Amino acid sequence: MNTNNLSENNNSKSTPFRENLAGLYLIPSPIGNLADITFRAVEILKTVDLILAEDTRTSAVLLRYYNIEKPVTPYHQHNEHKVLEHLVDQLGGGTAMALVTDAGTPGISDPAFLLVRECIKNNIKVECLPGATAFVPALVNSGLPINRFVFEGFLPQKKGRQTLMKQLAEEERTMVFYESPMRLVKTLEDCIAYFGAERQCSVSRELTKIFEENKRGALQEVCNHFKQKTVKGEIVIIVRGKE
Repeated sequence: MNTNNLSENNNSKSTPFRENLAGLYLIPSPIGNLADITFRAVEILKTVDLILAEDTRTSAVLLRYYNIEKPVTPYHQHNEHKVLEHLVDQLGGGTAMALVTDAGTPGISDPAFLLVRECIKNNIKVECLPGATAFVPALVNSGLPINRFVFEGFLPQKKGRQTLMKQLAEEERTMVFYESPMRLVKTLEDCIAYFGAERQCSVSRELTKIFEENKRGALQEVCNHFKQKTVKGEIVIIVRGKE
């Protein structure tokens, strides 16, 4: 049976053969709207032996929504080193596991790298499904050049922040950042200081949710906008590169 197609055809409700399922599956989870998950992702989550979740409480909402009843165990940045060897042993023994994070694709500013690397070292099957990643819709709807871009994730809060900002001031590609609501204005102010107040940007928050917002314009204009309101939700900042 082709392991790249868990069902024999689109109308089949059969589950895959167990010997073909063993391995690690990286499952992108919705970044807001629970409907933004693939049929295949749901099928895998219903079939694996164990689900690794960044936050079991957050993932429980998604799993209940799709009537998925599987054992769930925490896997996050605070325990990934501790549980790594045990998980690899289980995977090597034929266990099928799915890894989900709170939102988006595992490994994109979320835990996954260590486990994937060890699986590869031990010749354990690793498969990453396509799906939601917050920076992609934010980048596409920013109106800024996207033929070349660089993903920086979360900026360092203290050590190394100034050095990195100085380097990025010369970056010609469109830049992509993640940020928390509490630090949004501070980061925009830093961008103004290093890139200039007139540099074009776009800030997206609450993507795919009812209160989705995409604010576009010069850095100073966008910064002033968010200074005047209480900011909530996950945030993606897109900044045009140096011209």
